[in-house]
Amino acid sequence: MGLIFAKLWSLFGNQEHKVIIVGLDNAGKTTILYQFLMNEVVHTSPTIGSNVEEIVVKNTHFLMWDIGGQESLRSSWNTYYSNTEFIILVVDSIDRERLSITKEELYRMLAHEDLRKAAVLIFANKQDMKGCMTAAEISTYLTLSSIKDHPWHIQSCCALTGEGLCQGLEWMSSRIGVR
Repeated sequence: MGLIFAKLWSLFGNQEHKVIIVGLDNAGKTTILYQFLMNEVVHTSPTIGSNVEEIVVKNTHFLMWDIGGQESLRSSWNTYYSNTEFIILVVDSIDRERLSITKEELYRMLAHEDLRKAAVLIFANKQDMKGCMTAAEISTYLTLSSIKDHPWHIQSCCALTGEGLCQGLEWMSSRIGVR
C-alpha cells in the first residue's frame, strides 16, 4: 500500500513543474510573472539574469523562471533549459519589426535537446494596444501549425490587466501528466 501511495504522490503530489518565461526584451515577461504571483502590476525594469517565483494553481506548483530578453542575454537562455516542462514565450503583439527574431529564438529553443519534452504556451501580449497583431496573425507568422513534436497553445493576453493569463495557466495545468 505504501508504494502505491508514494507513486500516486509523485504523480499528483507537491512536485514542482519547471517553467521558463522567455521572449524579447520589453515583451512583458516580468509583468506577467508578477501578475501571476500578486495579481497586480508591479513597476519593472529590464531583467538582467532572471527572476524566479513559485506559482501555485489548484495545488499544482510551477517554478517559473523569468529570463532576461535583451539580445546580449539570449545566448545564455540554454543554461536554464535543464528539466524544463513548459516554455512560456511572451510576444509583444505590437512589435512587428522583431517578430522574425522571436521566431528564430523559438525554433532554436525547440531544437534544443533539453527542451525536447517541453510544452509551449505563447502569450500574445499587449492585446489592449491599438493596431496590435491578433493571436491568429502571430500564430501564422510563427508557423505554429508546423510544430508537431511539442504540444503548444497560443493565448491572447494583456499583462497589465491580467486578461487571458488564467486561461494560459489552465492550459498548462491540463498538460500535467499528459505525455
